Amino acid sequence: MRILVVEDDVLIAVSIRQLLQEAGYAVDVEHDAISGLRTFDIEPRDLVVLDLRLPGMAGGGIALCRAIRERSANIPVLMLTAIDSAAAKVTGLDAGADDYLTKPFHIDELLARVRALLRRAPTAIQPRLAVGALVLDPASRSVVHAGRVIALTAKEYAVLEYLMRHAGAVVSSSELIDHAWDSNYDGYSNVVQTYIRYLRRKLRSPGLPDPIRTHRGSGYSIDTDPS
Repeated sequence: MRILVVEDDVLIAVSIRQLLQEAGYAVDVEHDAISGLRTFDIEPRDLVVLDLRLPGMAGGGIALCRAIRERSANIPVLMLTAIDSAAAKVTGLDAGADDYLTKPFHIDELLARVRALLRRAPTAIQPRLAVGALVLDPASRSVVHAGRVIALTAKEYAVLEYLMRHAGAVVSSSELIDHAWDSNYDGYSNVVQTYIRYLRRKLRSPGLPDPIRTHRGSGYSIDTDPS
């Protein structure tokens, strides 16, 4: 899933980005309200994390939150602020924020709130995904194949989750890059092929077909009936 972080403190923004990327999310970062809204307009994300006090727009994070709400009523917004007061929280929530986190915050709490917001989002798909012998649980970020627990890296998990959420459909490499890597990705072109190979190696089970199917020139799929 892709997350947009709008935070004017560069050090905090870098820390949040690294934390979320290590958790398997693709993250784009902007440092002012106008740039944040422009990035959101280009491609809405699955979640927006924004600071209350942002330069570039009258009203800062509150104005940005309202602008996002005008464009989408469904995408969850987590607001960050150093102002620990009931009035500030009420203002943020009234502007359309779904949750509120006061700085400084613990990294585990930030991740827990992100997971909770993504689960509660109206567009969210069922928490537990099961396709054939594959079972993926987003809440615990665990994967089981044919009764065997599979240890995946954050990127492997992100690629597999996207394929499973689109089971039966052919997903292109560019779609997977858009989902699992951020907009600044400029790495080698066969990165998706490489991660598909990693996944196949880990998911391989004697007597069972390869759960991932390659469609040459089109992409990859996980079929609902792999037999």
